[in-house]
Amino acid sequence: MTRGAFIVIEGLDRSGKSTQAAALLARLHAEGIPAALHKFPDRTTPIGQMIDAYLRSEAELDDRAVHLLFSANRWELAAQLNATLAAGTTVLCDRYAFSGAVFSTSKGLPAAWCRAPDAGLPAPDLTLFLDIAPEHARARGGYGAERYENEAMQARVRELFARMGESGDAGMWVTVDAGQAQDAVARDVWTAFEPFARGVEGKVGQLWPNTVQG
Repeated sequence: MTRGAFIVIEGLDRSGKSTQAAALLARLHAEGIPAALHKFPDRTTPIGQMIDAYLRSEAELDDRAVHLLFSANRWELAAQLNATLAAGTTVLCDRYAFSGAVFSTSKGLPAAWCRAPDAGLPAPDLTLFLDIAPEHARARGGYGAERYENEAMQARVRELFARMGESGDAGMWVTVDAGQAQDAVARDVWTAFEPFARGVEGKVGQLWPNTVQG
């Protein structure tokens, strides 16, 4: 049976993820395609509120504790995400477990450890990585408002994202030049997404199934 497609949009801070996710959602609705948008972290849940305070530098937490909070925040919505896809609705995610892995790895935590808590989450059918140079992202409005928005951190994260996409461990991964004009980025996003517009055959996969948990 055909189910909804699961599409993840990743990228550096201020790369335009939220803008492009909203634009894609609007286009899908305009074309009569059922679609829903989730943003991670979901700051509306109790766990999400703790993460929000941390990102705004209003609270200090151990790096491992923070990583597990981000993962728990994704697991809070995993069952809902699977149900939405099964009902035939396409799901767009603004950030997902890939962000969790690369940001924590960039702080020095072991890559395998960083992936383990998210192993078994629903796996996306397509990940769109909006690639932009950190110095260009810095020029965009609001940069620096949150903890990780500095060039050194963003440069490390960008390199780790690139490695993840090249490894094949993240499934289908398409890199989009996010330094273009907004409309050009939107066209590239649609071109990559279009094969999934009418749904996907088969069950939703599991993320990183070969990662040892526990």
